[in-house]
Amino acid sequence: MYDKAQMEIPEAVRQVAERNVEQTRVAYNQFMDMARKAQEMVMQSQGAMAGAALEIQTRALRYAEQNMEAGFAMASEMARARDVREYLEVQQRHAQKQMQAYASQAQELGTMMRDAAQKAQPKP
Repeated sequence: MYDKAQMEIPEAVRQVAERNVEQTRVAYNQFMDMARKAQEMVMQSQGAMAGAALEIQTRALRYAEQNMEAGFAMASEMARARDVREYLEVQQRHAQKQMQAYASQAQELGTMMRDAAQKAQPKP
């Protein structure tokens, strides 16, 4: 049997990919800062906002941040991949991990919304 030659990713391409990931991370961090400031403004301007809705919003924002960080970690790891096999392994590992995270997050947010709806119903 013979080993197929691995398609190696050139160092220059990996360096450009890593720089792009960092530039995207900076832009993302700026966006998240603005989103947090907007959330704070809403909290201050609408004192009557239901606590449950605010908690759900805060949790969803935290999940979005965690998911983006996981994406950045994957992109960084992929940018350092030496060949296509390693690149695809990173991608597969990330996809499996994120699908589990998404399912857990959706379940938790669904539970929070159900509980909030039950609390909002008038008592007989």
